[in-house]
Amino acid sequence: MITSEELYTNKIFLNSVLPLVKVIIESRENLSKKFKGKNGRVQISALDSDGKVGTHYIIKDGSFTVVKGIIENPNIELEFKSIPALNNFFAGKSKKLPKIKGWYHLGLLISTLSALMTMAKLLGAIKAPAKKEDKELLVKLLFYLLSSGISQLNKTGHPKVSSWVKKSPDRVYAWTVNDKPELSAYIRVKAGKSKAARGVYRRSKPFFSMRFDNVDSALGILLETDDMIESTASGKLMMEGAPEYGAQLGEYMLLVGSFAK
Repeated sequence: MITSEELYTNKIFLNSVLPLVKVIIESRENLSKKFKGKNGRVQISALDSDGKVGTHYIIKDGSFTVVKGIIENPNIELEFKSIPALNNFFAGKSKKLPKIKGWYHLGLLISTLSALMTMAKLLGAIKAPAKKEDKELLVKLLFYLLSSGISQLNKTGHPKVSSWVKKSPDRVYAWTVNDKPELSAYIRVKAGKSKAARGVYRRSKPFFSMRFDNVDSALGILLETDDMIESTASGKLMMEGAPEYGAQLGEYMLLVGSFAK
């Protein structure tokens, strides 16, 4: 039987990290070319005593759709022997490859592995990339991961996050960078329910926003190379809302990071 910690980690990898593959492919021309004209269903899964878990991609003429859960008879499947095996592989703690089913769909398999390796390299960064486009993509990925990861922890029943969401009135917490609305993400919480979304929340002013003056400042906090208090004092990071909510949000950001590493 897996532990609660393994379950939280697995939900974040399956439902928050693996969906980022679509974002990366759409942002990288070299990757999108690899999938051009391709069709198929690719599944990443793990065996468990309570049943197989996983996420799958439906690829139609090179266009990706991410679907939570498993399907029968995918064209390609990367099947891990257990949930901890999947977690450890994507956390970079194990190099043990999963069982590959459908390996004879070689073109689609190579393209998928290439996309997964690109994702691992980006999310495994410990310092800011050199290229501007890579910096922006990494900020977008991490904003998406944090908002989705916090929501996944609530839905999986993490005690601290679930308690926070259960007691919360209808509120929106947002992450933004000045003049870069395309990188934004937010999470809406209300009475036990949570929903992560991409882009700018426009129905009203978010209850709390973590806004950065530029992409480098965002990466300084997201990659934990800058001090949050110093960044706030110098104007690199603007907490728009009561400071105690910034501390609370920061705690949950670190929590997601601890499970996704």
